Amino acid sequence: MVEELKSMVGLEETILYEGKPDKKCFIFESIFNPLMPFAIVWAIFDMSFLRMSMGGMSFVIIPFLLLHMMPVWIYLAGVVFAVRKYKNTYYIVTDHAVYVSGGIFTMNLETKTFAELSRVNLHRGIFDQIFHVGDVLITTNQFTRKGMPAVIGINSISEYSKVFQLVKKLQKDIYSDIMYPNDLRPEENHGYKTKYRG
Repeated sequence: MVEELKSMVGLEETILYEGKPDKKCFIFESIFNPLMPFAIVWAIFDMSFLRMSMGGMSFVIIPFLLLHMMPVWIYLAGVVFAVRKYKNTYYIVTDHAVYVSGGIFTMNLETKTFAELSRVNLHRGIFDQIFHVGDVLITTNQFTRKGMPAVIGINSISEYSKVFQLVKKLQKDIYSDIMYPNDLRPEENHGYKTKYRG
């Protein structure tokens, strides 16, 4: 997966950051997700119902309860497959674009040039703070099927502040370069410094 993501990087691009999420934080966030309390309550309810109905019709009740416990199985599958998802997750930031790989069964390789980015945010949840990591959330100028802005996350990384500043600077510089190409810039521009020559 990493090699395939690296093969997407253009020959003229320079890799400025590459890495994986913090493993402990990634696994903890997979275990303690919003579905966990719901799955626990659901399992307690179904198990107590199973204990009460242990009698002559248990051969009918057990298959029903196994199917009825689907929210619990979905939660447990998410926890089990977190290791595989971690293995497939990798991030690359170049001087032209952001590359992200991920997926559990399928391989998702995403790339967004800095011209496609509209906002860069920093997020640090509870586990991010415990494990001293953070998430760089990059909003693109594209929208999902539900009409929400598409977001790419560089999640649970230890160098979150450095990557945030890097992506923010590159996004601003590239956007400014598109709006005011080098040849059209005045001789002096005290509010902008760039090295990009296109």
